[in-house]
Amino acid sequence: MKVILMQDFEPLGLEGDIVDVARGYARNYLIPKGVVIEANKGNLKALEVTRQKIMAERMKDKEAAETAREKLSQIVVTVRRKAGEEDRLFGSVTGRDIAQELEKGGIVVDRRKVIVDEPIRTLGEFEVSIKLHPEVQATIKVVVEREEEKA
Repeated sequence: MKVILMQDFEPLGLEGDIVDVARGYARNYLIPKGVVIEANKGNLKALEVTRQKIMAERMKDKEAAETAREKLSQIVVTVRRKAGEEDRLFGSVTGRDIAQELEKGGIVVDRRKVIVDEPIRTLGEFEVSIKLHPEVQATIKVVVEREEEKA
């Protein structure tokens, strides 16, 4: 079934894209959630009218993401965790932890946009990606330090 995306939806595409999905997936999930509309003649004509506006917004968002990438590339996030022998952490540092540390510094990032390739389970320095826009990713440095134990 051909549908038009009404908003960016990661597995399928960007707003304004025409995609082909299973009929049940469209009828039972995507349409009720307001993610897509059916690609009939009337909706396709309306899409052509709004396509220029959508493209202008995408360019504006991409430029904003580019400037945010420049700022984020200079940031070093320090996370303190309890660690045992051989600098192994009790638990791991996740994207949620990194997003919370960024928020403490005044930078709001959705935790789902923080991409940690493998869970961080040791002390040290790591490179972590943040997806700012479908075409723009920032890389920040994350330093995991030992939490000082209270006497």
